[in-house]
Amino acid sequence: MSTKAPTEDEKFLFVDKDFLNSPMAQADWSARKLVWIPSEKHGFEAASVKEEHGDEVLVELADSTKKLTVNKDDIQKMNPPKFSKVEDMAELTCLNEASVLHNIRERYFSGLIYTYSGLFCVVVNPYKMLPIYSDKIIEMYKGKKRHELPPHIYSIADNAYRNMMQDREDQSILCTGESGAGKTENTKKVIQYLALVASSHKGKKDSSVQQSGTQFAYGELEKQLLQANPILEAFGNAKTIKNDNSSRFGKFIRINFEVTGYIVGANIETYLLEKSRCIRQAKTERAFHIFYYMIAGVQGKLREDLLLEPFSNYRFLCGGHVQVAGQEDDVMYEETMEAMKILGFNDEERIDMMKVCSTVMQLGNIEFKKERNQEQATMPDNTAAQKVCHLQGINVTDFTRAILTPRIKVGREVVQKAQTKEQADFAIEALAKAVFERLFRWILGRVNKALDKAKRQGASFLGILDIAGFEIFENNSFEQLCINFTNEKLQQLFNHTMFILEQEEYQREGIEWNFIDFGLDLQPCIELIERPNNPPGVLALLDEECWFPKATDISFVEKLSNTQGNHVKFAKPKQLKSKTEFSLFHYAGRVDYNAHAWLTKNMDPLNDNVISLLNNSSSTFVQDLWKDGDRVVGLDTLAKMTDSSQSGSKTKKGMFRTVGQLYKESLTKLMTTLHNTQPNFVRCIIPNHEKRSGKLDAFLVLDQLRCNGVLEGIRICRQGFPNRIVFQEFRQRYEILAASAIPKGFMDGKQACCLMIKHLDLDPNLYRIGLSKMFFRTGVLAQLEEERDLKITVVIIAFQSQARGFLARKAFSKRQQQLTAMKVIQRNCAAYLKLRNWQWWRLFTKVKPLLQVTRQEEEMSLKDDELLRAKEIAGKTEIELKEITLKHTSVLEERNSLQEQLQAETELYAEAEEMRVRLASKKQELEEILHEMEARLDEEEERAQTLLVDKKKMQQQMQELEEHLEEEEDARQKLQLEKVTCDGKVKKLDDDILVMEDHNNKLQKERKLMEERIADFSSNLAEEEEKSKNLTKLKNKHESMISELEVRLKKEEKGRQELDKAKRKLEAESNDMQEQIADLLAQIADLKAQLAKKEEELQNALARLEDEIAQKNNALKKIRELEGHISDLQEDLDSERAARNKAEKIKRDLGEELEALKSELEDTLDTTATQQELRAKRDQEVNLLKKAIDDENRTHESQLQEMRQKHTQSVEELTDQLEQSKRVKSNLEKAKQALEKETSDLTVEVRSLGQAKQDGEHKRKKLEGQVTDLQSRFTDSEKQKAELGDRCSKITIELEGVTNLLNEAEGKNSKLSKDVSSLTAQVQDSQELLAEETRQKLQFSTKLRQAEDDKSNLQEQLEEEMEAKMNVERHVSTLTIQLSDSKKKMDEMTGNIEQLEEGKKRLQRDLEAANTQFEEKASAYDKLEKTKNRLQQELEDTLMDLDNQRQNVSNLEKKQKKFDQMLAEEKSISSKYADERDRAEAEAREKETKALSLARALDEAQGSREELDRANKSLKMEMEDLISSKDDVGKNVHELEKSKRGLEAQVEEMKTQLEELEDELQAAEDAKLRLEVNMQALKAQFDRDLQGRDEMGEEKKRQLVKQVRELETELEDERKQRAVATAAKKKLETDMKDMEGQIETASKGRDEAIKQLRKLQAQMKDYQRELEDARAAREEVLTTAKESEKKAKGLEAELMQLQEELAAADRARKQAEAERDELSDELASNSSGKSSLADEKRRLEAKISQLEEELEEEQSNMEILNERLRKSTQQTEQLNIELQTERSTSQKNESARQQMERQNKELKSKLQEMENQVKSKFKSSITALEAKVAQMEEQLEQENREKQASAKSVRQKDKKLKELIMQVEDERKQAEQNKDQAEKSNTRLKQLKRQLEESEEESQRATAARRKLQRELDEATEATEAMSREVNSLKTKLRRGTEPSFGSTARRTGGGRRVVEDASDEEADSQSDFNGTKSAE
Repeated sequence: MSTKAPTEDEKFLFVDKDFLNSPMAQADWSARKLVWIPSEKHGFEAASVKEEHGDEVLVELADSTKKLTVNKDDIQKMNPPKFSKVEDMAELTCLNEASVLHNIRERYFSGLIYTYSGLFCVVVNPYKMLPIYSDKIIEMYKGKKRHELPPHIYSIADNAYRNMMQDREDQSILCTGESGAGKTENTKKVIQYLALVASSHKGKKDSSVQQSGTQFAYGELEKQLLQANPILEAFGNAKTIKNDNSSRFGKFIRINFEVTGYIVGANIETYLLEKSRCIRQAKTERAFHIFYYMIAGVQGKLREDLLLEPFSNYRFLCGGHVQVAGQEDDVMYEETMEAMKILGFNDEERIDMMKVCSTVMQLGNIEFKKERNQEQATMPDNTAAQKVCHLQGINVTDFTRAILTPRIKVGREVVQKAQTKEQADFAIEALAKAVFERLFRWILGRVNKALDKAKRQGASFLGILDIAGFEIFENNSFEQLCINFTNEKLQQLFNHTMFILEQEEYQREGIEWNFIDFGLDLQPCIELIERPNNPPGVLALLDEECWFPKATDISFVEKLSNTQGNHVKFAKPKQLKSKTEFSLFHYAGRVDYNAHAWLTKNMDPLNDNVISLLNNSSSTFVQDLWKDGDRVVGLDTLAKMTDSSQSGSKTKKGMFRTVGQLYKESLTKLMTTLHNTQPNFVRCIIPNHEKRSGKLDAFLVLDQLRCNGVLEGIRICRQGFPNRIVFQEFRQRYEILAASAIPKGFMDGKQACCLMIKHLDLDPNLYRIGLSKMFFRTGVLAQLEEERDLKITVVIIAFQSQARGFLARKAFSKRQQQLTAMKVIQRNCAAYLKLRNWQWWRLFTKVKPLLQVTRQEEEMSLKDDELLRAKEIAGKTEIELKEITLKHTSVLEERNSLQEQLQAETELYAEAEEMRVRLASKKQELEEILHEMEARLDEEEERAQTLLVDKKKMQQQMQELEEHLEEEEDARQKLQLEKVTCDGKVKKLDDDILVMEDHNNKLQKERKLMEERIADFSSNLAEEEEKSKNLTKLKNKHESMISELEVRLKKEEKGRQELDKAKRKLEAESNDMQEQIADLLAQIADLKAQLAKKEEELQNALARLEDEIAQKNNALKKIRELEGHISDLQEDLDSERAARNKAEKIKRDLGEELEALKSELEDTLDTTATQQELRAKRDQEVNLLKKAIDDENRTHESQLQEMRQKHTQSVEELTDQLEQSKRVKSNLEKAKQALEKETSDLTVEVRSLGQAKQDGEHKRKKLEGQVTDLQSRFTDSEKQKAELGDRCSKITIELEGVTNLLNEAEGKNSKLSKDVSSLTAQVQDSQELLAEETRQKLQFSTKLRQAEDDKSNLQEQLEEEMEAKMNVERHVSTLTIQLSDSKKKMDEMTGNIEQLEEGKKRLQRDLEAANTQFEEKASAYDKLEKTKNRLQQELEDTLMDLDNQRQNVSNLEKKQKKFDQMLAEEKSISSKYADERDRAEAEAREKETKALSLARALDEAQGSREELDRANKSLKMEMEDLISSKDDVGKNVHELEKSKRGLEAQVEEMKTQLEELEDELQAAEDAKLRLEVNMQALKAQFDRDLQGRDEMGEEKKRQLVKQVRELETELEDERKQRAVATAAKKKLETDMKDMEGQIETASKGRDEAIKQLRKLQAQMKDYQRELEDARAAREEVLTTAKESEKKAKGLEAELMQLQEELAAADRARKQAEAERDELSDELASNSSGKSSLADEKRRLEAKISQLEEELEEEQSNMEILNERLRKSTQQTEQLNIELQTERSTSQKNESARQQMERQNKELKSKLQEMENQVKSKFKSSITALEAKVAQMEEQLEQENREKQASAKSVRQKDKKLKELIMQVEDERKQAEQNKDQAEKSNTRLKQLKRQLEESEEESQRATAARRKLQRELDEATEATEAMSREVNSLKTKLRRGTEPSFGSTARRTGGGRRVVEDASDEEADSQSDFNGTKSAE
């Protein structure tokens, strides 16, 4: 498709593959971590995850850079770009609503309207014509499978047709959806496709689809099938708001096919016609199309006959003539008439149909009016009624009388009742609806009659269901309930079929899965609607209410809520709009139903007077329509429903059937047909309500997907394994993730996939491996895609880095060459510049060319000759070289081929020799086995003959016993059957009587049925009376017989005694059997108890889990509550700030007033002294106001501090709760670690066992190969052993020294850490002392309160954290001491501050020194660890040597022990077999005796029973004689009655005894049978055991005989060797060669095993190194964490100091302001205080300079702190990175461990194979070597002792290994603790950052305030100087009293006043600034 440009058809079917495989989209998806988030506009939007904070996630939208915070539960995963526009949505790896919607949207915008979703085919209405329904497309889809071509309705139809033809199974296509979704169009396309594909007239197939109906041959079935649709659309379709051609009924088109596949006939069934549309519609909607077709299309005389009028004249056509776009009504009329002709409708039928339609329209024109004084209706104008009666062929007066005053039956009388206007209108509307419905039904029957062909019967059918989908409206009525009920049933069918298909798929692939029938999920809702009784459902209750007279819709809803109120799927709405509302929970959601007018809708009542008129119409067509008029609900039933005064008796009970019943029957028929078919599902979806193409409303589509069951199907898919991939595709795509797992060469796809999945370490629950494909759960493939992208990016980055490196190197070398060339050029230029002006050089340059001028020509000629010669020589040499190289290559190839042939021949020769040797040995063994088998066969044949004889005897006995048993059982069964029949009859009679009585009391309706049953029972009673009479006669007979039975009782008593004896014997045996059974039951009970205990433990564990989850949830709830509390506090803070702002505004206003007052004061200065006094008073008032403002500011500050304290307390509570949750988490992790410990211990044990097993196997192999060389190597081994012992002793000494050093280093390390911790504690204490002293200086009263709070907090922390107890006590003690000494230190604090600063500097120096020491110690510790690692490696090498020696020793030991064990085992086995044989024979004899005794007892019992039978027979004979001699007996009746009473009791006793004896006999026979069966089983087992033991004994005998024979042969060989030495030598040499070859093979295997062992040991070393690295990293992390904690604490202390110093600065500022105010007062009152002011000014300047210096120091300190903070953050980030690396290494270690286990298993299997090979090879050599082993026993004893010592050392090493493992686990725990600490430190650092920022802001404000103070002071000094000048001038003026001087002074005072005003303005500004800063603080 990529090479060929797609056609117009293919654009709307096939997906663009380039878009799917675009690497840009894949890279974008993997880089940005795209997900789906909910959106109000688009349903879901793509976004990338940026940060995660608990349950909330920060997300950036993909389209815009807008960031949002979303709840984690609202996020849905996005599929990789590989899955975009996927054809089957079940293949999506992330199955969720967002992905489904996105896939449908993308395909819809690309013009792809069809999409599969599992079994569904989802169709979105395109609202335009697409070129995908042509003949070319039909040919393309014909005969193709579903997965071969893109989704299409033709694919669904073709697959259904092919399945029907192949499987001979009926098919169905279910099309559902909303109105306007395209259901009818798709059904048309299905019928069109089938008519073309399955046409019986193949020659006319094309024309049948393309051309119109006129060009068809009349009666062609396919044409009729296609033309049936226009007729049904004309009468059943209408224009709605959503759809211009909406079918207002559901239909099931059943197309019948014959065996060859041709269409035979068809049948159409309809459901739920919307009758109400013919009487009322919405404004823009239309009634049924046929009305408009008739008015527009009928012309001429027919129009007059039909009495047709314009559109506007008809009341029932509400909107008048509503035109449909693209449709002409007159043209459509002609088409429908043509279709009717094709289907065989004659002209009369068509006119009658149109008359009925005209009557429906004319019925709407009948108008009724009320009479003036009455409610009775009248018909003033009956023209419309006359038209109706003319069209229907009935009388007008009868019709009007039937409408206005109908006759109603009340009781037994018939009454004429006047109708109101509303009743008359209702009757007319009901009549119009009923007339149209019956016409529609008649048309449907006529169409079916035309389509059903009786000549050919269909072999199978294909059904197409077109029905409205599930819809939820605001007002849901009865029709909506029926539609939703059908969809519920259809969804259940879908769920069930999906379940069956999934089950078949999983079974076909051999996958284990717990199958869940999801169809059962919908059963409760279905039962709630359709259940008939116990309790009745909605429809049953509705039918029941229709029967009762006073029933209403409200009573129906009340009864429904009473009966079904507790049902899961039923609910009452919380906000009831009316009493007729109730709710049902369907699969698509909750639906609120309104039961208004449901009873009338269900009954569908009609005016029966009008119906009787229509039934007697002059038109046969109308009569045919109203055949079943007597089955209609009449007015009398309606009157009883509405009229409460009428009596409760009912007429026409059972005469009519409700709408609900009829619909339920039709639905059950439909569901049975669908259940018998194989369904195919099509779901149609409407994209928007605007009928616009290319627009898709997300929420509308989602609702439809939910209602259509697509999301339900996806939910079911999620439960299983929806993603399936063929093995080859999985390997091809994801082999990059497990490249090392698959070996080179060919491998089966399934094996390769198994290896890949093992390598990927996927959870087994996430996948299943079938026979041909892989199955995955949702989301797994997305995860694999992410991993694949990461792998590909790594590869591409590596490739890019290599390429860039190559290019950079190339450029660098080029630059280097350029540099060297430039240097050469520079050097030459410099040389030339030097020599350029030198005279000698000029002479040289001039002379040089003259020297060789004469020789040049000769030299040139010589050179040319030499050139020619050299060229000739070079050409020859090149030719020779080529020839030589060719020869060389050919020779090399020949040599290689010869070498390969040689190797192949040598290998073949070696294999042939091996095969010859093996065959020879096998031949000998087989010959020996043959002889033995022949002997055994003879013995077995003799045994078999004896057994056959015994078997025949036993069979004869069994047959005789079985015959006896059968006879006895037949007699007993007859008696029991007679008894059971009598009891059953009696019980049935009793039950029937009870049931009848209940029915009589409950249901009076069924009185007639009960009477009939009572009559039946009376007849049965009469029969029973007759039977009782017969029984009395029999009784008389029995009385006569009793006299004779007395005599025979004695005989029976004797027989009974004999039977008692037999019974006792049988009881004893049965007791034995019961004891055995009791033992078995006890064992079962024990097992059950154990099971119960296990279950209890499981339940306890689950309960714990649930408790922990509940605790976690409670903690989360508390956290949310506290967050809410914090938000409330923040709101309070905001309100306080607002209040403060208001106060500041008031303060500014007051300041302005102050300035005005000051100006007034200054104006009045020059007047009088009284004015000065007033001015002083005003100043005092101003000061008072200032003080009040300051007090208000202070109160605000105190309130703010309280709010902050509350905030900090709430934050602390939150942190406490978080810590508690972390503790719970840590407890869970500890439990997890404990489980991991157990698993690790088990793995260690398994490894140790595996190693031991490997050692044993290696030793055994080495023994067999090294026995011949033992004598020569033994001396060497002793020497090596001695050397190794020395080495071991040295190494152990060195090890002890190293361990001592290590212990010392660890002790020093711990001491150092303690010292560091103590130093840090001291530093913290000192810093805390500093902070607390400064705090006490500033606010003593507030500190007291804080101290009390600290005490309470410390007490709580003491309870929670016992570890920090000592620090807290010190803190409290320091606090108490400081509190007591604070008053004394207030005066001395200025001096103490400098001392404390010096102490702080000293402590910092000490800290730095301690840190340097600690780093030195850490480096020393690292060196020690390196030495330790080196020593451990040397130790491992020595251990390897030791293992080799141990193997040699143990091989020799095992050889000796095996030889001794063989002899002892053979002796013991022979004795055991003899004993067991004796026991078995004894048991057999005992069992035979028991069987004989049982047989005798049985024979005796049978004899006694035969005697009893004979006696019974004789008694019967006598009874018959007595009956015959009745006359004689009649005399003695009185005597017989007396004797009868005495004998009856005896007879009953005898009967009971007989029954007991029979039961005992049965039990005895059963026991006998069991014993016989047990005997047979025991005999069979015994024979098997004997055979097995005999075989074992014989085999061992043979082995011994073989060994003896071999020893004899060896002796004979030795004698022969003595006689003939040369021959013996040759034989020995050949034997030695063979042995050497075998030993070489064994040694090769041993070498391979040793190599594997070494590999394993190297891996172990690597793991140990990784462990040590992890440990070192952990220790580094610990140290860094400690350092960061220390730094954080130091920063906290410094922060506190800064805050205190700031507070001191504020206080000093306030003092300065107060002093300034005092100075201004003094200036105003006294001018003589100028000198004191100057002094004070100097003092203040000195203080200000000091404050500036202090502030600069603080700023420098703050900068230092910021730098430290940055460093600490960097360190924490490094720590986090290191932690992540540690995690990755731990994961790698775990994966490596798993690989090791796999390798161990493979090695074990290889070892077993090697064992088998060695066993087969070395059987012959063992016998020869056993003699030599005896000589080596003494040498082995010494080695045993040494082995024991080495074993001890190995145990010690194992202990050390276990300790190391424990240490590693402890280190893991510590690492987790460090993680927690790092998190805590991060939170602390954040808090410190915030505090630092606040302190920086405060310091900036303080500097600003300080500068303002300086300005104010300068201005104040200037003002004071000006004032003093003015005062002096005023004094002089007052003394002189002259006017000009006064003017000058006035000018001066004016200037001074301006200065003062400026000063006062600046003061006000400074005050406002100061207050502003304070408020900001």
